[in-house]
Amino acid sequence: MKQAPASGINTAGATVALAEYAAALRYEDLPAEVVACAKNVIADTVAACICGSALPWSRIVIDYAERTGPGGSSRILGRGSAVQAPAAALANGALAHAFELDSLTRPGAGAHPGATVLPPALAVAQQAGVDGKALISAFVAGNEVMIRIGRATGHTNEARGFHAPGTTGPFGAAVACGHILGLDAEQMANAIGLAGSLAGGLLEFARGDGGMVKRLHLGRASEAGVLAASLAAAGFTGPRTVIEGQFGFLRVFCTEWDEAHLTRGLGSDYVTLSTVLKRYPCHATAHPAVTAVRELQAEHGFAGDDVDAISVTGTRRMTERHAIAEPADLMLAQYSIPFCVALALYREARDPESYDEGALADPHIRALTRRVMMIEDSDGHATGSTVTVTLKDGSRLDRHVDGGMLKDGDLADKFARLTRGAMGDAGAALFQRLQHLESEASLAWLGS
Repeated sequence: MKQAPASGINTAGATVALAEYAAALRYEDLPAEVVACAKNVIADTVAACICGSALPWSRIVIDYAERTGPGGSSRILGRGSAVQAPAAALANGALAHAFELDSLTRPGAGAHPGATVLPPALAVAQQAGVDGKALISAFVAGNEVMIRIGRATGHTNEARGFHAPGTTGPFGAAVACGHILGLDAEQMANAIGLAGSLAGGLLEFARGDGGMVKRLHLGRASEAGVLAASLAAAGFTGPRTVIEGQFGFLRVFCTEWDEAHLTRGLGSDYVTLSTVLKRYPCHATAHPAVTAVRELQAEHGFAGDDVDAISVTGTRRMTERHAIAEPADLMLAQYSIPFCVALALYREARDPESYDEGALADPHIRALTRRVMMIEDSDGHATGSTVTVTLKDGSRLDRHVDGGMLKDGDLADKFARLTRGAMGDAGAALFQRLQHLESEASLAWLGS
């Protein structure tokens, strides 16, 4: 990471270069592995939306979208209602992130490839009547731009107190929508330029108050993409140096940045492939530790009540932001590594139903949560944790896990777990249809 100077432009024309690339990208350009990755992320996001649609905070957003956006042809997933594209993007973006189930990237880029790119792309695709290939190529275009911008931030937008996907998401959303609308390079640059002024989202919720707003950040990012691309299509202009300029995104939102990430490997290295899918409905930083305690429990057969104490190593960010011993609500519980580790020893951590008010109030889970100690990792493991479980008989069990994300071949199981409440056995047919998305001539069926 390098500190950029206060004035001047290190990477001349980065915004324009990204716009030219995104406008020119075609489905036929995409390698098979990129298409397969995109389809998996799309299916994963659809399942997250369907699961999220039943939650009380989601219903508030859905009701608002239906009230303010009637008369459209874009579907709210899990609800089935048709609304205008901006309203559908807002709702589905919030639903995708409603229960900590949506995708992210490794290495981390502060980007959520599914929740901030699919909802706006799908909303505009259903409005425009395009096919599955158009949706896939738009989805990849949006992520190739957004993930690069996220990498350029080095996550220092969050160091300033911004919720990263709320700031990077509008760029990916605008590009994906612009791609479906057929924007040329100049119009795409304008869409990106407009997206920069629609970025936002504060991390104050992480201090323990108002956690519902976290879900709204991704809905607003999705909605912003529809607005930016639609205005650009009509001739509205935005700054063509919005990312790299003196008062552009990187210098305003970040404390440090590396502009080389913006165009490095553009057109040859598909950063969409850095997307990973979650296994558990909790913050990504908890996945290694949750996986570790599940593996240790399966191997050694101990129960949650047999545990005296647990230690979990993590980055400074994890120990400062996610060592929440007394989560006040479900959002903070899913954000708390100690709570998620404790829950995993009493409930099936892969099931969304496990993370409910009953778990939040369970005296056994709460007591064990208080006995989980977070320790800053001196070895510098960026995405992993070493877990030490001390049992009441004095024995100690150790396990290091480096990722804990969904394994290849497990997406169908996750899809079934997320959709069974709303769809029952019909979820399997939807999953199979999404696996052949490139063959679909229309997308009107999705969400109906």
